Amino acid sequence: MRNGRTLRLGVLAAVAVLAAAGCGGGGDGDGGPEKPAPKTSAPGVALPSLKGEKIEVAAVWTGPEQANFTKVLKEFEKRTGATVTFVPAQDPIVNFLGTKIAGGSPPDVAMLPQVGAIQQAAAQKWLKPLGPEAKAQLTANYSKGWQDLGAVDGTSYGVYFKAANKSLVWYNTATFENAGAATPKTWKDFLATAETISASGVTPVSVGGADGWTLTDWFENVYLSQAGPEKYDRLAKHQLKWTDPSVAQALTTLAELFGKPGLIAGGTNGALQTEFPVSVTQTFTGGDQAKAAMVFEGDFSAVNIAETGAKIGTDAKVFPFPAVGDGSAPVVTGGDAAVALKDTKGAQALLTFLASPDAARIWAAEGGFLSPNKALDPAAYPNEVQRTIAKALIGSGDSFRFDMSDQMPQSFGGTPGKGEWKALQDFLKNPKDVAGTQARLEADAAKAYKG
Repeated sequence: MRNGRTLRLGVLAAVAVLAAAGCGGGGDGDGGPEKPAPKTSAPGVALPSLKGEKIEVAAVWTGPEQANFTKVLKEFEKRTGATVTFVPAQDPIVNFLGTKIAGGSPPDVAMLPQVGAIQQAAAQKWLKPLGPEAKAQLTANYSKGWQDLGAVDGTSYGVYFKAANKSLVWYNTATFENAGAATPKTWKDFLATAETISASGVTPVSVGGADGWTLTDWFENVYLSQAGPEKYDRLAKHQLKWTDPSVAQALTTLAELFGKPGLIAGGTNGALQTEFPVSVTQTFTGGDQAKAAMVFEGDFSAVNIAETGAKIGTDAKVFPFPAVGDGSAPVVTGGDAAVALKDTKGAQALLTFLASPDAARIWAAEGGFLSPNKALDPAAYPNEVQRTIAKALIGSGDSFRFDMSDQMPQSFGGTPGKGEWKALQDFLKNPKDVAGTQARLEADAAKAYKG
């Protein structure tokens, strides 16, 4: 597997630049971009006429993500004459697609948020390989690492349209200033900063525990930094058991936070009832008396921050997930891949469009988006925060670590109320039960990988 050191160092450098820019308020004095990001550009990819053709696209996106993706689809409609319908899907999307396929009405294209979902759908023979035009765009615009993530047994099926840096901690600057707190670089410093903020009268950390995937991200960042990339790769493939001492060490580290409900907004019960979007918005609502001072999650949190009216770069800043133990600061990436379930001219044309910088440029301008497309001009992003994170991602080439749970069978790593999601929610509820959590994780993983 690939070594993640380059990306970790690259993003650290990028966030350092970002922090410096944030202190000065950004190019326009209020954390905004130095110049307006281009909203439109001359078409660069050739698309066929699809007048009269109807295309359905399924994805689990809701709210601002759905709205911004719809803008991408509208541009495709404008350029091809096709009519595109967004089909809201439920998690796990593989189960949703299975129902549609069994009923004889699969969508033309689906956005799959897990590597494991691509592998599972390909094994079921649901997916259609990329056509020559889509493959040409993929080869020209993506590093080999991203191409490989969308392939199964050497056949290209997926185009990673949206990526994420899932190793960022966003913080409310007013709460930090009020508490006299400094941004931490290590896990030990992170816990000390949390105590400092707590002493000021504000709860330090917001956790969206109602969504199990946020807890897998907590675990993965701690594990990657503490255990290292080699064990990370082995655990992702279940070549290392969840009963391994390295897993116990990571859970014990997490328990240093999860075992102190007073440091978590709403306490343990409140966190387990808090969905991810609320975990972000409650951190940036209420100024220096917000419900929390910090929230951990990816660059896509910017969309939710924007809903509060807080300005990124002034009211909201970011620091890298802290280094744990003797390890370096981790960087975990994620992504959503477009795949075709029907071998039609429209489905292949949409994949071609989504593999081009033309499509990425549209959502990039709206914010809350990171593209692995190396042909996308960084100027498309609306602020320096996202530009620096995007440059680090592209500059890493193939040297990155993909979200571990997204590499696993979806029944274990990507299903609400089951597998890793449920085990870590139970662990948040009872962080003293390290051995029991490990045993449940191993039993569920063994069953999923065997299946």
